[in-house]
Amino acid sequence: MGNRIAAGALVASLALAAVPMAFAAGATAPTARFDVSALRAPGGYDRFIVKYRDGSPERASRVAATQAVGVALSRAAATTASLRAGKVAAPAAVYGRKLGTGADLLRTSRKLSKAEADALIRQIATNPAVVHVEADVMMQKVRDIVAPSALAAAPAPVAVDDPYYSYQWHLRPAAGQAEKIGSDASSYANRGGSNAATAWNLSDGTGITVAVLDTGITQHPDIDLSLADAGYDFISDKFVSGRGTDDRAPGGWDLGDWTTEPKYLVANGGCIDPSKGDVQEDSSWHGTHVSGNIAELTNNTTGMAGIAYKAKVLPVRVLGHCGGYSSDIADGIVWASGGHVEGVPDNTHPAQVINMSLGGPGACADDTTTADAITAAIGRGTSVVVAAGNEDDDTANYSPSSCPGVIAVASNGITGKRAFYSNYGSKVALSAPGGGVYANDAATGTQVLAGFSWSAINAGTHEPTTPDYGGMAGTSQATPHVTGTVALMLAATRAASLPTPTPAQVRSILTSTAHRFPSTPDEPIGAGIVDAYAAVNKALGNDTDPGEPTVTTLANGVPVKASGDGSAVVYAIDVPSGARTLVFTTAGGKGDVSIAVKNGTAGSESVSAKKGTNNETVTVARPASGTWYMTVTSPAGYSDVSVQARFVSP
Repeated sequence: MGNRIAAGALVASLALAAVPMAFAAGATAPTARFDVSALRAPGGYDRFIVKYRDGSPERASRVAATQAVGVALSRAAATTASLRAGKVAAPAAVYGRKLGTGADLLRTSRKLSKAEADALIRQIATNPAVVHVEADVMMQKVRDIVAPSALAAAPAPVAVDDPYYSYQWHLRPAAGQAEKIGSDASSYANRGGSNAATAWNLSDGTGITVAVLDTGITQHPDIDLSLADAGYDFISDKFVSGRGTDDRAPGGWDLGDWTTEPKYLVANGGCIDPSKGDVQEDSSWHGTHVSGNIAELTNNTTGMAGIAYKAKVLPVRVLGHCGGYSSDIADGIVWASGGHVEGVPDNTHPAQVINMSLGGPGACADDTTTADAITAAIGRGTSVVVAAGNEDDDTANYSPSSCPGVIAVASNGITGKRAFYSNYGSKVALSAPGGGVYANDAATGTQVLAGFSWSAINAGTHEPTTPDYGGMAGTSQATPHVTGTVALMLAATRAASLPTPTPAQVRSILTSTAHRFPSTPDEPIGAGIVDAYAAVNKALGNDTDPGEPTVTTLANGVPVKASGDGSAVVYAIDVPSGARTLVFTTAGGKGDVSIAVKNGTAGSESVSAKKGTNNETVTVARPASGTWYMTVTSPAGYSDVSVQARFVSP
């Protein structure tokens, strides 16, 4: 990004070659005190976040903090070899600012390589006054796949009068209703929707503020922009923000994040490296699309619908050209949740829930700056919802999705399958509809309109121009479905004069009411698919009406693994006319399950088996054609049970 050192900044410049080497690259140090997991070769790092101990001179004095990093620079052996060879200049330590978390941002006067940055971080950590040190790395919006731009208007369902609501399968129940989206040639059974439309009978988000930490927001007739000017632009680097100075600015407006100009190439100091397959892109309007999914105006005869359509969106711009620094994002988290950030007016509209459809590499340890900011936000009662990421990888390897206390969201498509790109793992709380891109949520094939999440957007390629609508697929779009559901829950409890659920209670409600997946995901992506209606009902203390149970379809002779908490789980198989000897079995695993089998519907009046083990069998001779159901129950939890149905075809 180039060096941007303000006049009068504190500088500690030391000739490294003249100082004895006290710390070699690769040497060990207490890992709890530093984090190098986000460093990527070849890199280019000139910003470092240092958290000093309370009562230390470095914590109290910017001069002392800068001098301490200058000393560490002098001892970091990774730079001395280059210096002695005369290949690079000696870097200086430059004070940046105090973060909202209490940590200090310090810079080096030139960018360091990955090896140099690694050595410096480890050397800084040897100072007893240091609690934690890390590089201030660039986070990115979770990059979505963009749908074809053309929308053909279709008759809206009677639920709402928004003309393009018919595209938004992701707001409807996951009840298996066949849906044909736009110009798609085929219909798909909707088993992946959020059930937000049903939740509108209970809540609309009134009175709740949702902070969207993203690229900002654009003018759009289908979004309530009453808090747009109350938002803030936290980007503190003019190259990233596109403004004329490094100063932050009031208002959460999206100025564009395009990277199509030559200055954004790595060769010119930017972030795009064509040799690694990087592609220069037009502005994404990512924050507008996310905000629309959360709170797009509904029943206003315009465009599309949003989940918590009467909630207020507070846009916080933390992403621009090439991404956004973790220090700026941390300050945005603190500020959005009602905390104080030096040099920024306090937020007069603290958010009850924060949406972050962004991330970057590196595990989020407890002492990182991002984790500190999130912990502080949660302590103020703000729930933090984060995209799991689109790398088809364990989200434990990414931040902030692996930070303690966040609600990390994976993505599923219309059929309820894990989206092929979605991150996964034990850090994921639940899944939500983000779009599967291809027909039947396959990993490849033909893109279909049913493969995307649809919302507000802008038509501009660089600066914003005409408001528009479009589709995106990604955990970025799954996340606002959970955020919007949280807003509905909080609005409902407020309207009912009930105690406000804590962030921990919000998470518990979401996971305990999630729809079971139609079939076991190929990778773990949490408790199930978000069910907005069930979550709001539980937040209100109501007994939810389960309606028709979620049914997992079995293929003939193909076993699936099942785990459960003891409540009934239903499986189904379609049996053709003339089939012989239909057999249902469960086997293996842990626990004690029983099965009940019935033709036509799931129910208690059926042939059953209950042996006191997991090895259960029901055999039906000359079964009638139609859909046969097997209900699996247990007096307690069970896991890794093999469930199978098989018949001999005619």
